[in-house]
Amino acid sequence: MNTARLRDRVAASDPGLLRLAAGLRTVAAIALTLAVLGLAGVSVRHLVAGAIAAMVATFAIREKQRASQAVTLALGLPLALVSLSLGALLSSRVVAGDLFFVALIFCAVYGRRFGERGTALGLIGFQVYFVSLFVGATVSGLPELYGVLGVAFLCSAVARFLLVPETPAGLLERLREAFRVRLAQLVSAQLGLLDAGPEEIDEVLGAVREGTARLHETALMIQGRLEEGTADEATARLVQRRIADAEIAAERLGLLLLTARSAERADTLTLHLPGAPAPRAGRMPGRDEAMAQVRRDLEALRLLVLRPAAARSGTALSQVRNRLLGYREEDRLPPAPPAVQDVFRGIGETARAVLGLRIALDGPQDESDDSPETARSREELDAEDAVIDAGKADGAAQEELTGLRRPTTRAAVQVAVGSSLAIVGGEFLSSQRWYWAVLTCWIVFLNTSSTGEILVKGYRRLLGTVLGVLAGIVLAGSVGQHTWTAFALVLVLVFAMFYTAPLSYTLMSFFVTAALGLLYTLLHTYSLSVLVLRVEETALGAACGVVAAAFVLPVRTDRRTNDLLVTVLERLDEVTEAAVDQLSGGTPVELLDQARDLDQALADLRAATQPLTHPITPLRARRDTARYVVALLETCAYHARSLAATAELLPTHPSIAADPRLRRAGRRIGDNIAAIAAHVRDEHSTAAVETGPSIASLLDTEVPGTPRFGRVTDRVLRHVQRLDETLVGLARPLHVPVSAPSPKR
Repeated sequence: MNTARLRDRVAASDPGLLRLAAGLRTVAAIALTLAVLGLAGVSVRHLVAGAIAAMVATFAIREKQRASQAVTLALGLPLALVSLSLGALLSSRVVAGDLFFVALIFCAVYGRRFGERGTALGLIGFQVYFVSLFVGATVSGLPELYGVLGVAFLCSAVARFLLVPETPAGLLERLREAFRVRLAQLVSAQLGLLDAGPEEIDEVLGAVREGTARLHETALMIQGRLEEGTADEATARLVQRRIADAEIAAERLGLLLLTARSAERADTLTLHLPGAPAPRAGRMPGRDEAMAQVRRDLEALRLLVLRPAAARSGTALSQVRNRLLGYREEDRLPPAPPAVQDVFRGIGETARAVLGLRIALDGPQDESDDSPETARSREELDAEDAVIDAGKADGAAQEELTGLRRPTTRAAVQVAVGSSLAIVGGEFLSSQRWYWAVLTCWIVFLNTSSTGEILVKGYRRLLGTVLGVLAGIVLAGSVGQHTWTAFALVLVLVFAMFYTAPLSYTLMSFFVTAALGLLYTLLHTYSLSVLVLRVEETALGAACGVVAAAFVLPVRTDRRTNDLLVTVLERLDEVTEAAVDQLSGGTPVELLDQARDLDQALADLRAATQPLTHPITPLRARRDTARYVVALLETCAYHARSLAATAELLPTHPSIAADPRLRRAGRRIGDNIAAIAAHVRDEHSTAAVETGPSIASLLDTEVPGTPRFGRVTDRVLRHVQRLDETLVGLARPLHVPVSAPSPKR
């Protein structure tokens, strides 16, 4: 049991074991390279060159298909040999070498426009040229260095394809397991809502928010791997649907638990914004048999998620599953206050989503112990599976940017200018170590798109470098001249660097700098002045990057976030309009793909606002506004996803039917999204967000005797109503005018 719990924790903390695999693969490539070169009796300088080359050849390649990885690795070797040769040839020609280095940097960054292969080859070309400078490559020493590079690339291939292999299907399977574990962790966090008092609710809510965000993160990761990791498109769409169902059901269960704590319906924003008002009504009402049953059912749900129905006939797990699915029937709900009964319904819907996820991932299950309620749920799932269309919606045509408007071209010009400044400034600091400034300038431009992002990344790299220098002093003094002990520590630091890279850029920079202190020791060039120079060059390179980003074809953080905000609003409009149209009886379209496009756009916006929300930002009001806007958009995205998932149930669920009156509500929501987007594009826009009667009142029929809501479920109305209210709330921090409804509406 302890082993299973440890495995679950590792799977949840590192979805797909991506960080672990990256660290192990890189360390294996370096260790194998060092072993081969050590047996060949090469010098320490060549050992260092081989270790760095193996690391570069391993981490640069990010393609998903193994065949594509092999092709890129094969192309990378001759490119590395050319780069190394030019580095050696130009080392004594200062001006020519500097000009070529700048040209190489421009080409390496520009190569990103050609996808993952272009990015990888650019990294290899640049980093190997850097290696030639670091180890002082000469023309006479090129034959041996050619052999070192060949060994490094060969060992990288062995590590990638034999020692630490990774297949798209295997990675997707690990991501699915991570989703299950994170879903179980979210249910565990939700359990805390049952007993949390007023003084504990903020901490418990923080755990629920974190669990919800981590589950959503894993769902997006799975979405990005479905195409390569599944046998066919129909299977990919089935898994996509079941992941979305489980995610929505789990988030809704949290909202129902929050609602049951208070007299009023919980605000969805509470699950997306730290500091949002939390229910303060004390512990959940009704400390009786019903509440004890809720606790037992949540614990059973968690068990159902973690320990699938590998259940044999007659086992307790099958009985638990049958009981939880029974809550989907009104006559099976335990006696309790209405809000608590909603919790039971939510548990039943989540259990159904877990069942659907299990069938999609593991295939048909043993049905011998099914209750009538469970059999009915299986029939519904089978009917949904049958109508899933393997076809994908045509993507909207996007404008093809050209010239300096293309991001890769603009970034290449910026980094070339910044690197030129770094070369000049670095030469003043040191004629021997100037390339550290260039390396930092290059790195701060990787995966950044605005001046603010570059500033934050430069600050983090400088902080990690300063701390790494202190660690390097300690490690270098402890190791002395023990070569293999130093290399062993370098391997540990390299693993830590890759394992922490996605979590903290500061930590990654710390481990890099500490490892460099050991490498300097091995090259007999270690001194305190060298490490201090490393800090100075890093600060210079970061400053040059910021200057280039700020004054050469700048992309202001405000402009980038506004562009991404408009994209999010456009995706939100597409999903909402399509879902409401389908719920109103319109033609079915591909909703899940549109919902995931919305999620990806929101993730891009969240990343772009990091400079605005960073703890060190002096603009506190601006930081709080950015956080609030992103949280409101996350709330909108949740309701849009829920509407999309409900709309896709129309063909198979008799309890959900189209109602043409929903179009009235859809028009108002669409107009409000358009008004907000217009104001973000142009602050002088006169468009205004319209408030008015509730969504339910918009559905009032004009024909006497007609049922008010037809067969449109109350849940659909709640999602539409909350989306409408959240859009009005979004207008205020964005300074969009809010007007009263026109008489015709």
